[in-house]
Amino acid sequence: MKMRFSLRRQMTVIFVGLLAFILGAVFIVNSGFLGQYYLSHKVQDLLNTYDAVDVVLEQGSLTEQSTEILYEAEKSNIDMAIVNSNAETILSTAKDGSQLFLQLFRNLYGRNDTPSTILEQTDNYILCRTANPDNTMDYIEMWGKFSDGSFFMMRSPLESIRESAALANQFLIYLGLTGIILGGVLVWLFARRITRPIMELAKLSERMANLNFDEKYTSGGSNEIGILGENFNKMSRQLEQTISELKTANNQLQQDIEQKEKIENMRSEFLGNVSHELKTPIALIQGYAEGLKEGVNDDPESREFYCDVIMDEAGKMNRMVKNLLTLNQLEFGSDEVEFERFDVVSLVKGVISSCEILIQQAGAEVDFVADETAYAWADEFKTEQVVRNYLTNAIHHVENEKRIEVRVIKDGDKVRVTVFNSGKPIPEEDVPKLWDKFYKVDKAHTREYGGNGIGLSIVKAIMESFHQKYGVKNFDNGVEFWFELDAGNSGNGEDTLTQ
Repeated sequence: MKMRFSLRRQMTVIFVGLLAFILGAVFIVNSGFLGQYYLSHKVQDLLNTYDAVDVVLEQGSLTEQSTEILYEAEKSNIDMAIVNSNAETILSTAKDGSQLFLQLFRNLYGRNDTPSTILEQTDNYILCRTANPDNTMDYIEMWGKFSDGSFFMMRSPLESIRESAALANQFLIYLGLTGIILGGVLVWLFARRITRPIMELAKLSERMANLNFDEKYTSGGSNEIGILGENFNKMSRQLEQTISELKTANNQLQQDIEQKEKIENMRSEFLGNVSHELKTPIALIQGYAEGLKEGVNDDPESREFYCDVIMDEAGKMNRMVKNLLTLNQLEFGSDEVEFERFDVVSLVKGVISSCEILIQQAGAEVDFVADETAYAWADEFKTEQVVRNYLTNAIHHVENEKRIEVRVIKDGDKVRVTVFNSGKPIPEEDVPKLWDKFYKVDKAHTREYGGNGIGLSIVKAIMESFHQKYGVKNFDNGVEFWFELDAGNSGNGEDTLTQ
């Protein structure tokens, strides 16, 4: 990520600019005010020297402390000449003392025509700034008399201030350029150290904006940036968790919407199928009832036939309603499944015996193949419904040699029940649809025995409530329906479980 105005570049530019500003300000101040400061400092040195010498002269001879005075004067770059009232030399620090004495006498007798500017004047001395025409140098001069009557002349050159200011400015330029270069490099490196974790946070925020929460802040640190990075990590974890919860909620909402649409479609389909299935029996009942009322046929046999038709159609409607109620309870989980251990062989025998009349009417023969016992875990009542639906379905569709074969097979921890009927195989394209409500492979044949296409849907709902397998298999000479039950032990010694 390359930025035109990076924080590192801005920090470097600001630091270099600030350093250059300070250097320029110092240069201006040094050029404009250093001379004035130096002048005031020299004035004070002359006054301090005057006071020191005056004190020594009042106390006695200057000879005893002349060494110290000479040292201080030399250190302050002051030339000094002192004479008594008899014009005798008391002290001289200048190499060319005659020039200094000559200037003193000129001042005392008013013969000094050198241009000068008086800086300070008292009864005892005059302090002024003068320009020497001989060597074009400026001086600070102080002349007058001490308390003991001695006369003095002190002078300090100002030329050194110009050299000092020039040297100071030159030094400042070199120092400033070195400081700017070195400081710029150091600030660049320091800013890089600061901006590196900031750039990491910027990249982290960009990934977070793209909902990528795998990256974490790793630079650490206990400063403000480190705390910010840790807060970024916390925010990343919280956002990831929140988005995960939102996605879960959204997925659940989507499932709820799809389920609602599915239920709505099922409801519409259910109403359409029920209306279609009830339309024919209602029309028959209405038609035959109107015929009886209008006395279409007055003979007892015709009236009995009309009544049989009405009763038969009413029975079909009653069975369909009961099957629909059973299927509704199974599909929506309102029907409790009670698991118990029972003998499947005994149950199947009972179902075959109860359907004996239907078997005889169809002219079929039932072969039952099973061991003496075969125990399984399931809801016995609902298992009987499955077996009965399979068997009645086989009876209604048995053809050719009119053979029905029922088997109970134990296979490890499973018990499989199969019901085979001879006849025409089911078309392969219709096999997946057999378990749908109201689906009929042969609608005309189904109408003959009063079928409504709900029986196999009930089988599907029951077996799925058991969480067991079921299915259908085509043969060349017929069709076999099957289902499985759990034959394993419960593990707790109880005979009844509730799911």
